[in-house]
Amino acid sequence: MIDNAGTPQPVAPNDPYGSPYSTAAYQATQQQQQPVVDPSINPGFAFLLGVIPGVGAIYNGQYAKGLIHVIVLGLLFTIAGSNELNGGFEALFGLSIAAWFFYMAFEAYHTAKRRMMGQPVDEFSSLLNMDQNSANRFPAGPLFLIFAGIFFLLANFDLIRVRDVIRFWPLGLIGLGAYMLYIRMNATKKPE
Repeated sequence: MIDNAGTPQPVAPNDPYGSPYSTAAYQATQQQQQPVVDPSINPGFAFLLGVIPGVGAIYNGQYAKGLIHVIVLGLLFTIAGSNELNGGFEALFGLSIAAWFFYMAFEAYHTAKRRMMGQPVDEFSSLLNMDQNSANRFPAGPLFLIFAGIFFLLANFDLIRVRDVIRFWPLGLIGLGAYMLYIRMNATKKPE
């Protein structure tokens, strides 16, 4: 079928006047629009596996994310067990470890649920925004990694003491809150 502009349009498969070519085009268009549901994926099982560091992400086919889960947990254990690094914040890092275990389990559950419903899932879903269309967003993840790398490099060369710097961690909360407020205020402004 051709519209007024001369563009071929897909024809429904039960159309008696449609050609086999237009029927295949219609079916291909329909397959692209409908998500493929996979009932073999079990979100509850993913939740249970998510309690084991990295295994829930591996169940969902996200191997790099699983490796990051293990590395972050290892860093939290290292900081909590080191008197030099934790600066008297053992309780904070202990709670962070517990929160990380809950995060891994719930993240594995939600990712498996998305996979089961046929929704797209990328390698770092919910961990880092890897969307190429979000060029206007603030690059919080890359900047955090750069500053963390510089911080630990300076600490390795004994140019700064981690214990003295870690006392100022509430400044990170203030900065995060200010950034979230900035995003919220810009989202409410509508272009005219």
